[in-house]
Amino acid sequence: MANILIKKIDFGWRLLATAISFTSFGIGGVMLWLLVFPLLAIWPGNRAQKAGRAQYTVHLSFYVFIGLMHRLGVMTYEVIGLEKLNRPRQLIVANHPTLVDVVFLLSRIKQANCIVKASLWHNPAMRGPILNAGYISNADSETMINDCATWLQNGGAMIIFPEGTRSVPGQAYRFQRGAAAIALQADSIITPVTLTCMPSTLTKTQAWYQIPQQRFHLRMIVGDDIQLQPFRELQPRSIAVRRLTQYLQDYFTQQRERHERDGN
Repeated sequence: MANILIKKIDFGWRLLATAISFTSFGIGGVMLWLLVFPLLAIWPGNRAQKAGRAQYTVHLSFYVFIGLMHRLGVMTYEVIGLEKLNRPRQLIVANHPTLVDVVFLLSRIKQANCIVKASLWHNPAMRGPILNAGYISNADSETMINDCATWLQNGGAMIIFPEGTRSVPGQAYRFQRGAAAIALQADSIITPVTLTCMPSTLTKTQAWYQIPQQRFHLRMIVGDDIQLQPFRELQPRSIAVRRLTQYLQDYFTQQRERHERDGN
Protein backbone atom coordinates (compact mmCIF):
# COMPACT_ATOMS: atom_id res chain seq x y z
CA MET A 1 0.00 0.00 0.00
CA ALA A 2 2.81 2.37 0.92
CA ASN A 3 4.60 1.66 -2.35
CA ILE A 4 1.47 2.48 -4.35
CA LEU A 5 1.08 5.77 -2.47
CA ILE A 6 4.74 6.66 -3.09
CA LYS A 7 4.35 5.94 -6.81
CA LYS A 8 1.24 8.12 -6.99
CA ILE A 9 3.01 10.98 -5.22
CA ASP A 10 6.02 10.62 -7.52
CA PHE A 11 3.79 10.60 -10.60
CA GLY A 12 1.88 13.64 -9.40
CA TRP A 13 5.07 15.55 -8.70
CA ARG A 14 6.56 14.73 -12.09
CA LEU A 15 3.36 15.84 -13.80
CA LEU A 16 3.50 19.15 -11.91
CA ALA A 17 7.25 19.45 -12.60
CA THR A 18 6.64 18.86 -16.32
CA ALA A 19 4.03 21.64 -16.32
CA ILE A 20 6.47 23.94 -14.48
CA SER A 21 9.21 23.12 -16.99
CA PHE A 22 7.17 23.89 -20.09
CA THR A 23 5.64 27.00 -18.52
CA SER A 24 9.15 28.20 -17.71
CA PHE A 25 10.18 27.47 -21.29
CA GLY A 26 7.37 29.62 -22.66
CA ILE A 27 7.97 32.50 -20.24
CA GLY A 28 11.72 32.32 -20.86
CA GLY A 29 11.24 32.49 -24.62
CA VAL A 30 9.08 35.61 -24.35
CA MET A 31 11.54 37.26 -21.95
CA LEU A 32 14.44 36.57 -24.30
CA TRP A 33 12.45 38.11 -27.15
CA LEU A 34 11.41 41.22 -25.22
CA LEU A 35 14.43 41.87 -22.99
CA VAL A 36 17.58 40.05 -24.05
CA PHE A 37 17.60 39.92 -27.83
CA PRO A 38 16.86 43.66 -28.31
CA LEU A 39 20.06 44.39 -26.36
CA LEU A 40 22.04 41.87 -28.43
CA ALA A 41 20.66 43.42 -31.63
CA ILE A 42 22.10 46.87 -30.87
CA TRP A 43 25.50 45.46 -29.89
CA PRO A 44 28.05 46.28 -32.63
CA GLY A 45 28.78 43.61 -35.19
CA ASN A 46 27.79 42.26 -38.56
CA ARG A 47 24.81 39.99 -39.17
CA ALA A 48 26.77 36.77 -38.68
CA GLN A 49 28.31 37.99 -35.42
CA LYS A 50 24.92 39.03 -34.06
CA ALA A 51 23.42 35.66 -35.03
CA GLY A 52 26.33 33.90 -33.34
CA ARG A 53 25.75 35.80 -30.10
CA ALA A 54 22.04 35.02 -30.23
CA GLN A 55 22.76 31.33 -30.86
CA TYR A 56 25.09 31.25 -27.86
CA THR A 57 22.36 32.87 -25.76
CA VAL A 58 19.91 30.19 -26.88
CA HIS A 59 22.53 27.56 -26.00
CA LEU A 60 22.85 28.94 -22.46
CA SER A 61 19.10 29.22 -21.93
CA PHE A 62 18.50 25.67 -23.18
CA TYR A 63 21.33 24.42 -20.97
CA VAL A 64 19.53 25.95 -17.99
CA PHE A 65 16.20 24.48 -19.13
CA ILE A 66 17.59 20.94 -19.40
CA GLY A 67 19.19 21.41 -15.99
CA LEU A 68 15.81 22.49 -14.60
CA MET A 69 14.06 19.38 -15.97
CA HIS A 70 16.81 17.22 -14.52
CA ARG A 71 16.74 18.84 -11.07
CA LEU A 72 12.95 18.70 -10.89
CA GLY A 73 13.10 14.96 -11.49
CA VAL A 74 11.46 14.96 -14.93
CA MET A 75 14.41 13.44 -16.76
CA THR A 76 17.95 12.11 -16.63
CA TYR A 77 20.41 12.25 -19.49
CA GLU A 78 23.67 10.90 -20.82
CA VAL A 79 26.02 12.22 -23.51
CA ILE A 80 28.63 10.06 -25.25
CA GLY A 81 31.14 11.59 -27.65
CA LEU A 82 30.50 15.29 -26.92
CA GLU A 83 34.09 16.07 -27.90
CA LYS A 84 33.18 15.33 -31.54
CA LEU A 85 30.80 18.30 -31.66
CA ASN A 86 31.31 22.09 -31.68
CA ARG A 87 33.39 22.20 -34.86
CA PRO A 88 33.21 24.70 -37.75
CA ARG A 89 31.43 23.63 -40.97
CA GLN A 90 29.81 20.72 -39.15
CA LEU A 91 26.44 19.37 -40.24
CA ILE A 92 24.95 17.46 -37.30
CA VAL A 93 22.35 14.93 -38.46
CA ALA A 94 20.12 13.40 -35.79
CA ASN A 95 17.04 11.25 -35.40
CA HIS A 96 14.04 12.85 -33.69
CA PRO A 97 12.29 10.64 -31.11
CA THR A 98 11.01 13.30 -28.71
CA LEU A 99 9.93 16.94 -28.43
CA VAL A 100 13.00 18.10 -26.51
CA ASP A 101 15.60 16.77 -28.98
CA VAL A 102 16.53 20.12 -30.52
CA VAL A 103 16.57 21.75 -27.08
CA PHE A 104 18.91 19.07 -25.78
CA LEU A 105 21.22 19.29 -28.79
CA LEU A 106 21.42 23.08 -28.66
CA SER A 107 22.13 22.89 -24.92
CA ARG A 108 25.33 20.95 -25.76
CA ILE A 109 26.37 22.89 -28.88
CA LYS A 110 27.54 26.43 -28.25
CA GLN A 111 26.67 27.90 -31.63
CA ALA A 112 24.54 26.18 -34.24
CA ASN A 113 21.89 27.03 -36.79
CA CYS A 114 18.86 24.85 -37.44
CA ILE A 115 15.80 24.54 -39.64
CA VAL A 116 12.44 25.49 -38.12
CA LYS A 117 8.89 25.05 -39.30
CA ALA A 118 7.47 28.20 -40.88
CA SER A 119 4.56 28.08 -38.40
CA LEU A 120 6.93 28.58 -35.43
CA TRP A 121 7.77 32.07 -36.65
CA HIS A 122 4.40 33.10 -35.17
CA ASN A 123 4.93 31.36 -31.81
CA PRO A 124 5.58 34.00 -29.08
CA ALA A 125 7.88 31.67 -27.14
CA MET A 126 9.99 30.84 -30.23
CA ARG A 127 9.82 33.94 -32.42
CA GLY A 128 12.60 35.78 -30.58
CA PRO A 129 15.21 33.01 -30.76
CA ILE A 130 14.27 32.19 -34.37
CA LEU A 131 14.61 35.73 -35.70
CA ASN A 132 17.69 36.78 -33.73
CA ALA A 133 19.63 33.54 -34.11
CA GLY A 134 19.07 33.51 -37.86
CA TYR A 135 17.39 30.13 -37.90
CA ILE A 136 16.27 28.99 -41.33
CA SER A 137 12.65 28.48 -42.37
CA ASN A 138 11.50 25.37 -44.22
CA ALA A 139 8.85 27.34 -46.13
CA ASP A 140 10.70 26.95 -49.46
CA SER A 141 12.90 23.87 -49.88
CA GLU A 142 15.27 25.30 -52.50
CA THR A 143 15.88 28.49 -50.52
CA MET A 144 16.30 26.42 -47.36
CA ILE A 145 18.98 24.21 -48.92
CA ASN A 146 20.89 27.20 -50.31
CA ASP A 147 20.73 29.11 -47.01
CA CYS A 148 21.91 26.09 -45.02
CA ALA A 149 24.76 25.38 -47.43
CA THR A 150 25.87 29.02 -47.32
CA TRP A 151 25.86 28.99 -43.52
CA LEU A 152 28.07 25.89 -43.46
CA GLN A 153 30.42 27.21 -46.14
CA ASN A 154 30.92 30.35 -44.04
CA GLY A 155 32.12 28.26 -41.10
CA GLY A 156 28.90 27.77 -39.13
CA ALA A 157 27.42 24.58 -37.71
CA MET A 158 23.95 23.20 -38.51
CA ILE A 159 21.58 20.74 -36.84
CA ILE A 160 19.18 18.84 -39.11
CA PHE A 161 16.59 16.14 -38.47
CA PRO A 162 16.28 14.28 -41.80
CA GLU A 163 12.87 12.91 -40.83
CA GLY A 164 11.51 16.45 -40.92
CA THR A 165 9.34 15.74 -37.88
CA ARG A 166 9.34 13.56 -34.79
CA SER A 167 9.51 9.79 -35.23
CA VAL A 168 6.41 7.69 -34.81
CA PRO A 169 7.22 4.80 -32.43
CA GLY A 170 7.16 1.44 -34.18
CA GLN A 171 7.31 2.90 -37.68
CA ALA A 172 10.31 2.73 -40.03
CA TYR A 173 12.35 5.85 -40.66
CA ARG A 174 11.53 7.81 -43.81
CA PHE A 175 14.26 10.39 -44.35
CA GLN A 176 13.84 13.41 -46.57
CA ARG A 177 16.65 14.38 -48.94
CA GLY A 178 17.35 17.85 -47.60
CA ALA A 179 20.18 16.88 -45.24
CA ALA A 180 22.06 14.98 -47.95
CA ALA A 181 21.56 17.80 -50.48
CA ILE A 182 22.88 20.37 -48.01
CA ALA A 183 25.91 18.29 -47.04
CA LEU A 184 26.94 17.69 -50.66
CA GLN A 185 26.33 21.28 -51.74
CA ALA A 186 28.29 22.68 -48.78
CA ASP A 187 30.98 19.95 -48.83
CA SER A 188 30.75 19.98 -45.05
CA ILE A 189 31.63 17.69 -42.19
CA ILE A 190 28.65 15.43 -41.49
CA THR A 191 28.34 13.95 -38.01
CA PRO A 192 25.52 11.56 -36.99
CA VAL A 193 23.97 11.88 -33.54
CA THR A 194 21.73 9.08 -32.26
CA LEU A 195 19.10 10.00 -29.67
CA THR A 196 17.17 7.50 -27.58
CA CYS A 197 14.48 8.15 -24.99
CA MET A 198 13.45 5.55 -22.42
CA PRO A 199 10.66 5.20 -21.63
CA SER A 200 9.25 6.81 -24.75
CA THR A 201 7.62 10.20 -24.13
CA LEU A 202 6.82 13.52 -25.80
CA THR A 203 6.48 11.78 -29.15
CA LYS A 204 4.47 13.04 -32.10
CA THR A 205 1.39 11.19 -30.86
CA GLN A 206 1.62 12.23 -27.19
CA ALA A 207 0.62 15.40 -25.36
CA TRP A 208 3.02 16.92 -22.82
CA TYR A 209 0.91 15.73 -19.87
CA GLN A 210 0.98 12.06 -20.97
CA ILE A 211 4.07 11.38 -18.92
CA PRO A 212 5.57 7.91 -18.35
CA GLN A 213 5.46 6.05 -15.03
CA GLN A 214 9.07 7.00 -14.30
CA ARG A 215 11.59 9.67 -15.21
CA PHE A 216 12.64 9.43 -18.83
CA HIS A 217 16.28 9.01 -19.75
CA LEU A 218 17.57 10.82 -22.84
CA ARG A 219 20.75 9.40 -24.30
CA MET A 220 22.84 11.09 -26.98
CA ILE A 221 25.59 9.21 -28.83
CA VAL A 222 27.76 11.17 -31.24
CA GLY A 223 29.04 8.94 -34.01
CA ASP A 224 32.12 9.24 -36.20
CA ASP A 225 32.03 11.56 -39.20
CA ILE A 226 30.52 10.12 -42.37
CA GLN A 227 32.89 10.20 -45.34
CA LEU A 228 31.33 12.13 -48.20
CA GLN A 229 33.95 11.38 -50.85
CA PRO A 230 32.23 8.20 -52.20
CA PHE A 231 29.02 10.19 -52.66
CA ARG A 232 30.73 13.22 -54.22
CA GLU A 233 32.03 10.98 -56.99
CA LEU A 234 28.51 9.95 -58.02
CA GLN A 235 26.89 11.72 -60.96
CA PRO A 236 24.45 13.26 -61.46
CA ARG A 237 24.07 15.01 -58.11
CA SER A 238 20.51 13.72 -57.70
CA ILE A 239 21.83 10.14 -57.50
CA ALA A 240 24.42 11.16 -54.92
CA VAL A 241 21.71 12.79 -52.83
CA ARG A 242 19.51 9.70 -52.97
CA ARG A 243 22.38 7.35 -52.09
CA LEU A 244 23.52 9.51 -49.15
CA THR A 245 19.94 9.79 -47.89
CA GLN A 246 19.57 6.02 -47.99
CA TYR A 247 22.93 5.62 -46.22
CA LEU A 248 21.79 7.93 -43.42
CA GLN A 249 18.46 6.17 -43.10
CA ASP A 250 20.17 2.77 -42.93
CA TYR A 251 22.66 4.08 -40.35
CA PHE A 252 19.98 5.32 -37.96
CA THR A 253 17.86 2.22 -38.52
CA GLN A 254 20.80 0.05 -37.50
CA GLN A 255 21.41 2.24 -34.44
CA ARG A 256 17.77 1.89 -33.37
CA GLU A 257 17.80 -1.87 -33.89
CA ARG A 258 20.99 -2.12 -31.83
CA HIS A 259 19.39 -0.08 -29.04
CA GLU A 260 16.26 -2.26 -29.06
CA ARG A 261 18.33 -5.45 -29.10
CA ASP A 262 20.74 -4.42 -26.34
CA GLY A 263 18.17 -2.55 -24.27
CA ASN A 264 20.44 0.47 -23.68
